[in-house]
Amino acid sequence: MIGRRHQVALALTALLAAGAACQNHERHEAAAPGRPAPTVGRSFTLVASGDVMPHNSVTDRAAFDAGGTGYDFRPMLSGIEPLVRHADLALCHVETVLAADGTPVGPLDVASPPQIAQGLATTGYDGCSTASEHALDDGAPGLGRTLDAMDRAGLGHAGTARTEAEAHSVTMLQAGPAKVAHLSYTFSTGDHQLPAGQPWSVNLIDADRMVADARAARLSGADVVVVSVHWGTQWQDAPDRLQLELAQRLTAARTNGRPDIDLILGTHAHVPQAYEKVNGTWVIYGMGDQIAGEMYNDKGVRDSRGNESTIGRFTFSPPTAPGGRWPVTKAEFVPQTYDVDAGRVIDLNDAIAHGADLEGVRDRIRDVVLSRGAAGDGLTMGE
Repeated sequence: MIGRRHQVALALTALLAAGAACQNHERHEAAAPGRPAPTVGRSFTLVASGDVMPHNSVTDRAAFDAGGTGYDFRPMLSGIEPLVRHADLALCHVETVLAADGTPVGPLDVASPPQIAQGLATTGYDGCSTASEHALDDGAPGLGRTLDAMDRAGLGHAGTARTEAEAHSVTMLQAGPAKVAHLSYTFSTGDHQLPAGQPWSVNLIDADRMVADARAARLSGADVVVVSVHWGTQWQDAPDRLQLELAQRLTAARTNGRPDIDLILGTHAHVPQAYEKVNGTWVIYGMGDQIAGEMYNDKGVRDSRGNESTIGRFTFSPPTAPGGRWPVTKAEFVPQTYDVDAGRVIDLNDAIAHGADLEGVRDRIRDVVLSRGAAGDGLTMGE
């Protein structure tokens, strides 16, 4: 089956775009308005991972893996490919701007090679959130290049826009039998102002708007609404006040007794943060950086936690009654780390099973993830 990403107008007036097909979408069916919905009868799995923000050491590795011709990010993601590809839907977070081919790349406030989009798609990712504090590091042109590169790779995207029409739309993805809406917002655009005349270019956190967008996505036909949020305090394991208050408000929003938002995915803090079930909805406060490189904390000290992260994996089951919620019937987290020396993202459970002495790293991540009582609500560490 060939899948396509569709932009469905929030006003329900127009189909705005259909993303290009790519090999990782072979397991998806298009979710176009007017097309008969797939038979609802089985569960689906969704996986999500944290910030992709490659520093110079990472791009140097990708250049080496490409054999001196461009950049190849596929090898550094190969260790998690089985986990990602086996899901019905896989989401990531592209934090940095993607450059044009041949332009210099740098740690931040410059750009990352556009080949990273193809690397993510080849690994099995279907879409990524793009609203972040670095979305405007190169202004509107950089934002446009980023989305263009993702379109070429067949990756869906949510959170930033090249046009006002694109901004007033929601990304709809197919996950097995279900249509999943992906929304994305950020607390800030850093030191960069929104482009003149383009206040819609980056979605900023606004609880009322976020709930309204989620309700519109549901009216567009979404069975499940997933919200990615770039938020939190950097290098802090615990969620901050904004995260806690916003999570409470978003998960409390309901229409006719049904929650408007079904899953919240957090990024930005650089370190793994807790998972928690809030008002019956799973919230990941922070997944950590999936790909970063050598990281230095707010005290200027190199901090290995900046290369630790989790993949969240959630199994959604069909509603028990027509129009009901797709409940999460299994919630898991998979601890991972980026090995700076090897230039690879490592599934910690798999590495430990093959003899790696990484139990301490895995256990530290586990303790943070479970620090707000998620185990009591059924969260387990997945394989």
